[in-house]
Amino acid sequence: MADSKLPSAGGYYPPLGFHFKVEFQGIGNDNDTRFQSVSGLNIEYETESIKEGGQNHFEHKLPVRSKFSDLVLKRGMLTDSEVIGWCKKALFDREITPVQVIVILLNPEHQPLRTWKVNNAWPRKWNVSDFNAGENSIVVETLELCYSYFTVE
Repeated sequence: MADSKLPSAGGYYPPLGFHFKVEFQGIGNDNDTRFQSVSGLNIEYETESIKEGGQNHFEHKLPVRSKFSDLVLKRGMLTDSEVIGWCKKALFDREITPVQVIVILLNPEHQPLRTWKVNNAWPRKWNVSDFNAGENSIVVETLELCYSYFTVE
């Protein structure tokens, strides 16, 4: 009997981006790991330009430091969420407690394919979608988190 997992022409299929979970170290329950989307896992160099002495044809661009985007998480609003309690303490009471946030891309067997460990994350913004009696849509909350850096495993 043939194997049910047939290889692609090149032998590899890229992972799908819809099967993932988000964990907040020390905060949350099983519902707090479920998000509709995650964005902001970006890193780039800030650069410094130095003009070449005697040469007017170009500038040297040198790397200065790494720059990370804010992490943006979206999901249907939860009415009971420890993560939102953490956000409210930071945004309303100014009790900012940075945590590690772990974003895990999963395979079809729910095993980790790649893990991003986002360090020293804290809530910068919490947004709730508009309420509109003329639409039949769920309420979506958006969390924007600042962080120091992330690592990839």
